[in-house]
Amino acid sequence: MANVTGRSLIVDDEYSVRDSLEHWFRKDGHKVQVAANAGEALALLEAGRFDVAVVDIKLPGMDGVQLQERMPDIDADMAVIMITAFGSVDTAVRTLKHGAFDYVLKPVDPDELSHLVRRALEHRRLSEENTQLRGTIDEFVGGAAIIGESPAMRRVLELAEHVARTDATVLIRGESGTGKELIARAIHANSSRRYAPIIAVNCGGLPETLLESELFGHEKGAFTGAQYRRKGRIEMADGGTLFLDEVGSISIKTQVDLLRVLESREITRIGGNQPIQVDFRVICATNEDIELAVREGRFREDFYYRIDVFTIEVPPLRERRSDIPMLARHLLERFARHMDTRAKDFSPAAMALLESYDWPGNVRELSNAVERALVIGRGPQILPEDLPLRNRMRDAIDAPDSLAELEKRHIAAILARTDWNITRTAELLGVDRATVYNKIRKYELAP
Repeated sequence: MANVTGRSLIVDDEYSVRDSLEHWFRKDGHKVQVAANAGEALALLEAGRFDVAVVDIKLPGMDGVQLQERMPDIDADMAVIMITAFGSVDTAVRTLKHGAFDYVLKPVDPDELSHLVRRALEHRRLSEENTQLRGTIDEFVGGAAIIGESPAMRRVLELAEHVARTDATVLIRGESGTGKELIARAIHANSSRRYAPIIAVNCGGLPETLLESELFGHEKGAFTGAQYRRKGRIEMADGGTLFLDEVGSISIKTQVDLLRVLESREITRIGGNQPIQVDFRVICATNEDIELAVREGRFREDFYYRIDVFTIEVPPLRERRSDIPMLARHLLERFARHMDTRAKDFSPAAMALLESYDWPGNVRELSNAVERALVIGRGPQILPEDLPLRNRMRDAIDAPDSLAELEKRHIAAILARTDWNITRTAELLGVDRATVYNKIRKYELAP
């Protein structure tokens, strides 16, 4: 993390602690003022602005908890870090529920405190930026780049707009590359939670142990390499939306843990024993056949029913061909802004080629094709020879009627072309590596 500095207030009744903290803070480049009790601290807060305050819970007279409860009335955006002895951890956790940023245990570890202060200052900076953005964000709500006027896409957008007004859990289903995350972000942007973050987790791209830490966070020393306490994605989504992409790939154990969290809205960090209340909305996405996974015992039925409260099916691009011209021109305009290109549109023949292709990689594949065409093309229009589709269409002439068999042959062909380089195959298909591995298992492909 880059070095972030600011104005800091240290409140502790022990001179040796105040002196040590002030020395550490100044060494890190912070502007520091100190107070020996709550009265001195309140006077300093009234007189000037601080970015972060480090407050000892044990103070004479008004204690640190009471002081912390009064601080938001003076500066609601100031981050407060509490100092506590091990025996008063419960009290420190209660301060988190009343707005404290975090707490640190005595004896204070300088590195841990420095790390916490940097995070708190970054949080303060982001909070100020969010306050500025709130004045303009409503102008853009609903204006997400979800392109399409076909009946199928109009239905998707109507459902998204309807469910956005509620706090219901949403399951977005559709093939890879259809824009499920874009739908999730549109729901969040039109919800009452739009000023809080939407936190996305790619469940299919992380091994089980790493996903667990990513979701729930961990305490310092919880496992090898856990040098600092870390908030998980669920905790980060407090007040906002948690988006679980590729939810069908989550292990049974993690499903059990998530089910408990969804029902109690309470988490415990790895290595910790203090429950933390969280308030968040859940949106999930998958390209898996969840019902089949339930029947095969790979997905818990109770977890499935918990996330399948409201379902939105995003159609593949081949089922909304009338949207292709609009989508292609939108992508052309977007990429052209960042590239040195003369192309302003597609030739009629090139557009006909785009509309006749089946797009197994959906919008993601279309996006890759348009970007490639802009790199290759030299004229004012994108021509058929600029598009990487002619050979693919010629290969598809002898393809079987079964869509699954067509997909299997296409993936096998790309794997062979890349000599089974999974990363390169995923790039060409316009999907992630986890999807490629899932398809290899599904179709029992082998080198």
